Amino acid sequence: MIDSRLITLRTFAACGTVAATAELTGYSPSAISAQLRELQKAWGIQLIVKDGRGIRLTTTGRLLVEGSDAIVSQWEELRASAMSAGDQVPAHLGLGGFSTAASQLLAPVAKQLREKWPELNLQLIDADPERCYRLLMAERIDLAVVVAMQTEARVEDDPQFEQVPLLDDPLDVVVPGDHPLAERGAVRLDELVSDHWITDMPGSTYRALFTAAFVAVGQTPRVVHQSAEWDSMTAFVSAGLGVGFLPRLAPLSGVKNVVRLRLAGPNRPFRRILAVGRRGSLESPLIRESLAMLQQSARGILAERRD
Repeated sequence: MIDSRLITLRTFAACGTVAATAELTGYSPSAISAQLRELQKAWGIQLIVKDGRGIRLTTTGRLLVEGSDAIVSQWEELRASAMSAGDQVPAHLGLGGFSTAASQLLAPVAKQLREKWPELNLQLIDADPERCYRLLMAERIDLAVVVAMQTEARVEDDPQFEQVPLLDDPLDVVVPGDHPLAERGAVRLDELVSDHWITDMPGSTYRALFTAAFVAVGQTPRVVHQSAEWDSMTAFVSAGLGVGFLPRLAPLSGVKNVVRLRLAGPNRPFRRILAVGRRGSLESPLIRESLAMLQQSARGILAERRD
């Protein structure tokens, strides 16, 4: 098996500080420091040096961390193969994902897993994509659900992770109940270009997606209000302050005076949602089962909320 102290070293390399490594792994900062010192002594190689009030990896330590990617992947493949051959599942499974995925996909899947394997030690973590990657590395979670446009293409380039496309989540538009087009069911973006729009702040991934959608139809929208949360955005719409995009995966139940409309025409915007695991681990029986449940749940939600 992989020495847990190597996992700590790899996590420290990604985080850069003992405090951040402790928070991710669940150990105390003193325990993290002790593990790094013990590993350094056991290997007879200087892995860390003092850097001001903290510590940092030596060049040797960083090279060893980078070279360990292949070893960890081989271990994940071996563990997955052994479990498949023996028809076994691990005692623990961690699932993580961004907030909408956590509530709409991971929670129902966790319920199914708990019903099928009552003894399974199951943990769910609501986390943004960047944190999900670090939780995967620290082995706090085994499968993450992320939005592709928030990953900065790191999955394709990073030998530590591999991905499975989960769904393409269409973006709908939400308008106040008294909007002139509220009864249409489906609208084109160019019909809404003169509306007051509500979207995320400049520089965010969702603002980039919003801008790209209008560039594709050759229009420039009027952005009047900003909101980083779907709940806040729909509250603004409910107050009659404007219109905004809402992913199909995000629920709208309980919001008054807001109508969800489908976008018609070519180049309709969507966000690609991926399932990500440590490289070599996705053939593990329990992870395969979890992926199948996630895909089935996603298809059910999109079918339920379509026209």
